[in-house]
Parts: sequence; structure tokens; C-alpha cells
Amino acid sequence: MADTKNVQIERTFDAPIDLIWAMWTQPEHFANWYGPVGARIPKADMDVRVGGHRHIAMEMQTPGGPMQMFFVGEYREVDPKTRLVYNESMADADGNAMTAEQMGMPAGAPMETSVVVELEDLGPRTKMTLTHIGVPADSPGGQGWEMAIDKLQARVAELRS
Repeated sequence: MADTKNVQIERTFDAPIDLIWAMWTQPEHFANWYGPVGARIPKADMDVRVGGHRHIAMEMQTPGGPMQMFFVGEYREVDPKTRLVYNESMADADGNAMTAEQMGMPAGAPMETSVVVELEDLGPRTKMTLTHIGVPADSPGGQGWEMAIDKLQARVAELRS
């Protein structure tokens, strides 16, 4: 039975592991694919080292008008080209972590979640397993990850052509 308590996405890319690692760790690459369809990433501050911080800004149009979301976190594990682990919290524009209630979400949602990215070198291809612990697979966050990984796959194909 699939784990529905956490987002988990496996995808194999027709690209070497160096490129997939760069997509997760270099701000200019990350900003080109992260977020659901229609999202724009105007800020991706990423200090990819254990203890390094990240601050991501996302903008998108919604039926209710423009929306901005901010995410902050700290890198917990950085094993080059194989494993990346960071915690993530929603935040205000200044990078101050906020509770779910402060963000207008249902009470009880975790303030901090963890993202685990594991890469496996398959020569000219790379298998990626993404797990976002604390975000239910069937939630809007889970749907957003599915769209983001589709965008990642399209961006990798574009860079490889």
C-alpha cells in the first residue's frame, strides 16, 4: 500500500546525475522548475551545505488574484549527487517561519516538514526519489509537487536537447 501520509514521487530522468543534482542545488536551475504550473520563483536563496539556509519566494495567479508564498529551511544532509535533506516551513517575506494558522491553513498542520531527495546514478539516466515528510500525498502540496516534478522533467529535456 502506498504511503498517503507523505508525498513520495519516483522519477527516472534521461540525464546524468550531475544535471539532476544541479537542478536541486543551484538557484538559477531550481527557480526554473520549482512550484506548481503557473508559479514563478522570483527568489531562491540557497546555501547548500549542512546548516546552510534557504529562503524561497513563490508567486502565482489564483482565481482570487495574485498570491505570494515564502518558504524557509535549513539543509540537514548534503551528500553530493546522492542525497539532500532539508526542513521547510512557510514564512513571511522576511523569512520568519509561520504556523499553519498564521498562514490561514487548518489548525494542526505541522509548522515544519522535511524534504528528502535521493538520487541514483544509472549512467546516462538518474533515478530520483522525493519524499516530503509531513505533507499528505493527496493534499494541495502533494499536487503541487507532482506538477513541479513534471516541470523539472520538461526543463531537463529542454536542457538536454
